[in-house]
Amino acid sequence: MHLNDVIQFAFRAMHGARTRTYLTLLAMAIGVASVILLTSLGEGARLYVTQQFSSLGTNLLIVLPGRSETTGGMPPMTGETPRDLTLQDVMSLQRSYHIKEVTPIVVGAAPVSYQQMEREVMITGTTASLFSIRELHMARGQFLPEQEMTRASPVCVLGHTLQKELFGNASPLGKWVRVGGYRCRVIGVLEEEGVGLGMDLSDSVVMHAASAQTLFNINSVFRILVVARSQEVMDKARQDIIDIVRARHEGEDDITVLSQDALLSTFDRILIALTYSLGGIAAVSLLVAGIMIMNVMLVAAAQRTAEIGLLKALGATRRQIILLFLTESACLSMIGALLGLIFGLGANQVLQLYFPDFPFQAPDWALWAAVGIALFTGLLFGLLPARHAASLNPVLALSGR
Repeated sequence: MHLNDVIQFAFRAMHGARTRTYLTLLAMAIGVASVILLTSLGEGARLYVTQQFSSLGTNLLIVLPGRSETTGGMPPMTGETPRDLTLQDVMSLQRSYHIKEVTPIVVGAAPVSYQQMEREVMITGTTASLFSIRELHMARGQFLPEQEMTRASPVCVLGHTLQKELFGNASPLGKWVRVGGYRCRVIGVLEEEGVGLGMDLSDSVVMHAASAQTLFNINSVFRILVVARSQEVMDKARQDIIDIVRARHEGEDDITVLSQDALLSTFDRILIALTYSLGGIAAVSLLVAGIMIMNVMLVAAAQRTAEIGLLKALGATRRQIILLFLTESACLSMIGALLGLIFGLGANQVLQLYFPDFPFQAPDWALWAAVGIALFTGLLFGLLPARHAASLNPVLALSGR
C-alpha cells in the first residue's frame, strides 16, 4: 500500500462524514488558536514592560525607604517604620561624581478644578530633572523650571488627558487651577505618555516637590530617581547612594537601591512564567480536541466495518489498517492546527490594530508547541479506534456486524 493511497483513503473518509470532520477541525483550530492568543498576551506583556523600562534609559537607579531584605529574625515591633527620605537626602546625593542626575518623587491624590470642572487625579511632585530622566515631551508650554529643590513655586504642568478633561480644545497656558487647597498657574502640557515606574503622567498634575509636600503637609519623598553617569559606574553610583544616606541616617542602612536591570529581570521571570502558564491552560483545549478525534474515529470504525472487512479480505494487514486510521487522525490534527495558526495569528493582527501600543506577539516556541501538541494528541487518541478497527474479524466485518 503506497503513501498516496493511504492519504487518499484518509481524505475520502473525511469527505464522507463532512459534518463530523468540520466539527473536529473546528475543535482543533480553537485549541491551537487559544494557545497562540494566550501566549501572545503573556509575551506581549513581557515585551511591553521591557519597552517601558528601556524608554527610561539604562543607567537608572531607584531609591526606596526601608530595606527589602529579610534577616530571618523577629518581625519589627508595632510602630517601628523605616526612616523617611527627605529633600535634603536628595540634595546630598548630588555630591557624588558618579551620579549624573537625581530627582525626588512625591505622590498623592487631590481634586483638581478649573471653573466648574473638577477631577480627582494623581499629583506628582518632582524637579526639572524628571523631564530628561523620563524622556518626556511637551505638547505645549514648558516643563518645571530649574530652581532650589526646597523652594515651593505656584506653577504646574498638566498631563495630556487631564488637560483635555478640564480645558477641552482651549489652551490652558497661563490659567490658574486649584489643586486641593493650593492654587497654581499652568505653564505646560505634556504629550500623551504611557505608564512608567507606576506613574501615569497623562492623567496627573506635575508640580515642584516642595509644593507637593506643602499640599499634602508632609516632609518625606516617595522615592528618589538617580541616573548614573554611565553603565560602567552603576555599581559605584549605587554604593555612593548607600554611603551618603547611611552617613545622614546615623549609620543605618535603611534604604533599598534598585537598578533597572534588576527590576526588569524580576518582571521578565514573572511574565515568562505567566506565559508558560497561559500556554499550559490553553493546551488543555487541545486534549479536549484529541478526545473528540477519538470519538469521531470510534464512530467511523463502527460505521465502516464492511469497508474494513473488505480491506482485510483483500489482504490488508493489521498494521496497514492501523496506519490508515492513524493517517486520518493525523490529517484531522494537522489541518485543524494549520487553521488554528491562521486564525490565531490573524486575531493577533486585528488586536494589534486596536491596541497599537501593546505588542501581540506569540513566542516561537508556542507556535511549534501548539502544532506539536495537536499532532501528538491526534495520534494518541486516534490509536485506540485504529487498534479497534484492526482487531475486527473480516468475516463478521463484511457482514456489517
